[in-house]
Amino acid sequence: MQSKGSNYHRNATAGLVFRSPISALMLCTIAAMASFYVAGRLWQDAENRVYLGKELDRITGQGKSAISVDDTLKIIGCREQQKKLTALEMELAAARQEGFVSNHLSTTKTPPKKRPLVVIGVLTGFGRKNNREVIRKAWMTTGEALRKMEDQKGVIARFVIGRSANRGDSLDRGIDIENRNYNDFFILDSHVESTEELPKKTKIFFAHAAERWEADYYAKVNDDVYVNMVALGSTLAAHLDNPRVYIGCMKSGKVFSEQGQKWYEPDWWKFGDGKTYFRHASGEMFVISKALARFISINRSILRTYAYDDVSTGSWFIGLDVKHIDDKKFCCASWSTGGICAGAQFNLIEEPWFDMYTTEIHHRCL
Repeated sequence: MQSKGSNYHRNATAGLVFRSPISALMLCTIAAMASFYVAGRLWQDAENRVYLGKELDRITGQGKSAISVDDTLKIIGCREQQKKLTALEMELAAARQEGFVSNHLSTTKTPPKKRPLVVIGVLTGFGRKNNREVIRKAWMTTGEALRKMEDQKGVIARFVIGRSANRGDSLDRGIDIENRNYNDFFILDSHVESTEELPKKTKIFFAHAAERWEADYYAKVNDDVYVNMVALGSTLAAHLDNPRVYIGCMKSGKVFSEQGQKWYEPDWWKFGDGKTYFRHASGEMFVISKALARFISINRSILRTYAYDDVSTGSWFIGLDVKHIDDKKFCCASWSTGGICAGAQFNLIEEPWFDMYTTEIHHRCL
């Protein structure tokens, strides 16, 4: 017969054996939950650190740096290569659509189109039709002769003009009609024509011309200047080995600081106590190379313009590695044998050399 103490001891032992598995399971569950909680917090902390790091970079400007001149010129080269690649891809796609195959292309391909030597922008305005007619007769030519000058001589010449402040008025319609007759305008739709806005017009011309035509040079000419195309072509060909050139009749001069003066410069104080302009090409006619035109195109929104287009253009190249070429043949104020241009002060139509000059130009362009 067992005693009550023995029964109590046996029951207590059984209870301990029964509860031990439950306690272990609870401990495992709690440990697992604690592990998930700790891992979740660590992951959340890591995400917060990444977010805070990005915010710090954004606020302090880390990872952003100003584009240097060298970087800009590299971008110019990269964009040129990208444009060439895009053009080749479009030509290939067009050839495939027409059913051409590689061996057929190898026997029928035409020589690549010659890159233009120079794009000449003749800056003109409303009410200057007579000037344009004289230029067409003198050196720019019209119709088939104009196209041959482009295809065979690599010279593209266009009259450059903006739009009227009253868009679509008789001034705009007159230019549109004249352009339909001659097809020799480069119309800047985003520019409002104004004498005071000539520096901006020059900048827009170079920017848009560089995007539309890939030429070796880009020239700005006034619509009262007559150009010797033969002399221009030979002069530009001599500088093809210089990638960044700025060619013209280089000059300097006094900065006029008194408001009301003819050549008043609102930003006169930027030119120092001497009040003298830096060296720049005279505005009647000057030429820049392809790389400089691309530079203007890329940076047009931040390039400062001054009161005059020739000073403005010269200012854009001061900080660049550019070769300034002072060529007296570009001095349009004084005509000489072999000169490239002559200004309006000469009555060119009555000059004895005019007939000979125009005959030679037309002969070479035909």
